[in-house]
Amino acid sequence: MNKKIEVLPDQSALIARSLDLILTNLDAAIKQQGRFTIALSGGSTPKPLYEAIAKQKLPWDKIHVFWGDERYVPPDHPDSNELMARRAWLDQVDIPAANIHAVPTLDNDPGLSAAKYEQHLQAFFNSPPGEFPALDVVLLGMGDDAHTASLFPHTAALKVRDRLITVGNKDGNPRITFTYPFINAARSVIFVVAGANKRPALAQVFAPQADDSTYPSRLIQPQGELVWLLDAAAGAELSA
Repeated sequence: MNKKIEVLPDQSALIARSLDLILTNLDAAIKQQGRFTIALSGGSTPKPLYEAIAKQKLPWDKIHVFWGDERYVPPDHPDSNELMARRAWLDQVDIPAANIHAVPTLDNDPGLSAAKYEQHLQAFFNSPPGEFPALDVVLLGMGDDAHTASLFPHTAALKVRDRLITVGNKDGNPRITFTYPFINAARSVIFVVAGANKRPALAQVFAPQADDSTYPSRLIQPQGELVWLLDAAAGAELSA
């Protein structure tokens, strides 16, 4: 596994480096296969990154956007990851509606919605059940409990190894999430992590030995590239 850890001096540098990595992967993917696939993360950290992407002149018709996880709320809900990404990026550019692959959240049945999203992914990538297609980039954040996507400590979602999509659980609230084997199939996984409150979790995630169920980000060991981008506050105790 090609794992890299980079500590950037501040949030501005963190976002600039994240943008650079995404654009590098985008350029390579379009040259090799004529399209670029990316799964977005939610939370507050990536919002300025999405705003920065929106300012680029890119072949939007060749870019396909997915989400690594989504809260089980309507797409116009303030907590929706889709809504945040649309406002910061997708509504600002001329990307075809068919290239935006949002997570279904209106079935009133999280299990049904997870199955629908999995079927959509399998159809898009033309991958049979049991195989994990490779996204070009999966963008991830990490909580101070070491969760990533909606893979929370000691939850059932961590044990799902035979599906692309499953139902996560945050304090009793369902979420739709990529499974960790699906994330690990990606060509490039990029963590973007900011804040001093993340240091204790990072210490365990990078430790030689720790419990994966307690620190779920440890499960992210992709077959492709793994890059951890940290701001100085998060990475102060780590060497780049």
